[in-house]
Amino acid sequence: MKFWTARRRDHLAGYLFIAPQLVGTVVFVLVPLALVAWYSLHEWNVLADEFTFVGGDNYRQLADDPNLPKVLAATGLFSAGLLVLNLTLALLLAVLLNQKLRGTVVFRTLFFSPVVVSMIAWTIVWGFLLQDNGGVNGLLNSVGVHGPNWLRGEGTAMVSVIVVQVVKNVGLNMVLFLAALQGVPAGLYEAAKLDGASAWRSFRSITLPMISPTILLTSIITVVGSLQVFAQIAVLTQGGPGTSTTVLVYYLYQQAFQFHHFGYGATLSLVLFVIVLILTTVQWQMRKRWVFHES
Repeated sequence: MKFWTARRRDHLAGYLFIAPQLVGTVVFVLVPLALVAWYSLHEWNVLADEFTFVGGDNYRQLADDPNLPKVLAATGLFSAGLLVLNLTLALLLAVLLNQKLRGTVVFRTLFFSPVVVSMIAWTIVWGFLLQDNGGVNGLLNSVGVHGPNWLRGEGTAMVSVIVVQVVKNVGLNMVLFLAALQGVPAGLYEAAKLDGASAWRSFRSITLPMISPTILLTSIITVVGSLQVFAQIAVLTQGGPGTSTTVLVYYLYQQAFQFHHFGYGATLSLVLFVIVLILTTVQWQMRKRWVFHES
């Protein structure tokens, strides 16, 4: 019997096509994840070149860490604020720029341009603008308003970081929403208009259901990205004032690279992985309830 049948050749071709992705997943995802799990069972003193097995000590430290609830609360606040503001503003801009008006191409470029700017450069500039004597307070003083020290106030530091991140990345979601809006059949709006539907009813009953797959995509991207925020915190607030802006990734960095608790840092990395996995899974499962064509 001939070994290389057409079926086997097709299977081999399929495996060869997915081999680069499969190898990349194993080398850059599964192997590092296994190493992080292994490191979490050890304490690694780099200066003394000691790698000691400690079993579940790092996990017991995790359960007893008094700062962890504050860190998780700050992480949740940042993620929720970023998700709501980013998606709302991106959808609003996409709807406005989807109109057939003069100058929309210029505004699309203007709103998208921050996406391609270096994150560090963007954050440094905003750090100067948000200082007590920075450009934002200078603008407020010109109209008779005395602004706070945005990055040093308990109530304004987190809001400032969220706004900086929203302005930086809102253009990406805007472009995704704009592409989705342009894919909605115009005949649906014409039929709704003939039936006497208002603009808001058309938006709620036609636009939102039709672009719901894109809303799902952007929400997953935004949530996962918000849980990995680091540069903005490191440059703008260094986790302060106090621990009000110390999100999980920055706390992980502090434990591993500032305090040299690499084993505990690896444990926090696993916590971050589990949180991302749970949130992504929940969002994906909820798609059947509100994403068009998924019910």
